[in-house]
Amino acid sequence: MKWSRSYSLGCMGLMLVLAGCGEKPAVEPQRPRVAVQKVEPGDFAAAVTLTGDVQARVHSDLSFRVGGKIISRTVDVGDHVSANQVLARLDPKDLQTGVDSANAEVLAARARVTQSSAAFVRQQKLLPKGYTSQSEYDSAEAALRSSQSALKAAEAQLANAREQLSYTALVADAAGVITERQAEVGQVVQATVPIFSLARDGGRDAVFNVYESLLLAPASAESITVSLLDNPKIQAKGHVREVTPTVSAQSGTVQVKIALDEVPAGMELGSAVSATGNPRGRPGVELPWSALTKDLREPAVWLVDQDNKVRLQKVTVGRYLTGKVVVSDGLESGESVVVRGGQLLHPGMLVEIADNGKAGVQP
Repeated sequence: MKWSRSYSLGCMGLMLVLAGCGEKPAVEPQRPRVAVQKVEPGDFAAAVTLTGDVQARVHSDLSFRVGGKIISRTVDVGDHVSANQVLARLDPKDLQTGVDSANAEVLAARARVTQSSAAFVRQQKLLPKGYTSQSEYDSAEAALRSSQSALKAAEAQLANAREQLSYTALVADAAGVITERQAEVGQVVQATVPIFSLARDGGRDAVFNVYESLLLAPASAESITVSLLDNPKIQAKGHVREVTPTVSAQSGTVQVKIALDEVPAGMELGSAVSATGNPRGRPGVELPWSALTKDLREPAVWLVDQDNKVRLQKVTVGRYLTGKVVVSDGLESGESVVVRGGQLLHPGMLVEIADNGKAGVQP
């Protein structure tokens, strides 16, 4: 009995020893190693070089004020003209006929005034002596006034006919350069149809067509250097004078006019020029492409908190660059963004932060 009891106790001890040998300590799963970048917001705006041309600040479309056939043209594109210079003429025959007719009407009206005036003077002399009646006197006075009114109307028609005749000469309203011609000798034109385009002397603008996405902020008052494309040494200072409020439907650009303070020699009208500007940027955070992921369909990044736990944060991408993105909204200064090793992460996972230059972090 003693032997049996001892045997039983030995077996139980052996089983306890074997059971103790089978238990293994719990091993903590290995944390993913990630590289992070601290959020440091800044203004991002790349330098932009634009190409445009020099234009006159004031343009005029010159046209005849009456219709007719062009019989002469004295200027061509590129010619410099002075104020009140005759640029072209219309055939004046029809309008000259109108002047002659109006002049004849004036002569007839003057004759009627002379006749009615003499008749009225006679009535004035006869009435006090009783040799005429009051009604005849009143009729003579009315005839005189009527003829005088008719004379004024005829003289006004003559002045208008002469003015119309003067419109057969197309005159430059200011000094400048002819930049375009839309009609030729022998052509019949209607009134107000543009014949020449005149770039007036005076102020000059450098005009550029800029994509709307580059205009992130209102134009500054800082001066801009404009250089001649053929000879960059020829430069002029200027400032933004006007930005068109609408986008061109054909090119999708906005026209920007830079007023040139002083135009140097060689920077002529129509010269090709370039200007480099640094537009104001919007606040943003620059991150590598590898930091960008998505939350369903929206862009997002992984953030690491103080306990080394990750969470997904939705962001707004303001600009895509080569190898980088600029996040314009969704991040706060000082936050840690996972830039490498974020492929297998899920919310709440503990991670190990590695040095950015340390090997072993999968991009």
